[in-house]
Amino acid sequence: MLVSMVLNSLSLAALYFIVASGFSLVFGLLRTVNMAHGAMCMLGAYVGYDVASRWGWGWGVLAAAAATAVLGMAVQKWLLDRMAGQDLRQALLTIGLAIVLGDQMLARYGGTTYQMEPPEALYTSVTLPLGLGGYPMFRLFMIGVAVVVGLVLWLLLHRTRLGMAIRAGVDDRAMLSAMGFNVPLLFVVVFGLGAALAGLGGAMGGSALSVAPGEDARYLMSSLVVVIVGGMGSLAGAALGALLIAFAEQIGLILVPHHAILLTFVLMAGVLAVRPSGLLGRA
Repeated sequence: MLVSMVLNSLSLAALYFIVASGFSLVFGLLRTVNMAHGAMCMLGAYVGYDVASRWGWGWGVLAAAAATAVLGMAVQKWLLDRMAGQDLRQALLTIGLAIVLGDQMLARYGGTTYQMEPPEALYTSVTLPLGLGGYPMFRLFMIGVAVVVGLVLWLLLHRTRLGMAIRAGVDDRAMLSAMGFNVPLLFVVVFGLGAALAGLGGAMGGSALSVAPGEDARYLMSSLVVVIVGGMGSLAGAALGALLIAFAEQIGLILVPHHAILLTFVLMAGVLAVRPSGLLGRA
């Protein structure tokens, strides 16, 4: 039971990290309040389901990331860039966008619950050593995807010229522009990357769990809590926050099944009381 709980926590943390890493990029690095992040996750899940039903699961995952990336870039270029530094207006605009997207998805797909079917190679069970039984292969695969996403993002932000420009643009946008960088285009690319991760997370969640109305609120809430606990703009913080939140949820399901969500908010309140900027966030 302990091994199963640990593996369930790690796979849930992997899903939370994939979703929250995109939110952390946009919210933490660009200082853009995107309250439509959960709706983008759901859009990615539905697009992935449609494409996977016709052309296979792999194409569905790629289509989910691509569709939300295009949407994210359009939103940043045509809407949010005009409101740079206006947090309240950005929040209200993206809340409205989330409502519109949610209504359109409800009208298109109804209240039916769907699920993306992974390929047979990932739909099997892996036998754990020491006679500990089996565990779904797809959940282990999801942990691997989260590790790859984390490594790629870290290398992008800390070992490439693009990453240095992104971090410099956050601290001094005017100076970066004076050096010849197209800052608006740079921010559009970063927002698109964050939205693509939202779509990827939605496709992964739609494969491991389900695709149903209301899941967008769950994705948004988990992303907010993970980023708050881990610290805005920190990938390591997002990973740590995802682990802590996932383990708190799983432990809560064992100890207090009907009030498991309380442990998550107790953890968040405790972190904010000690470190208001998050465990690995900068002030």
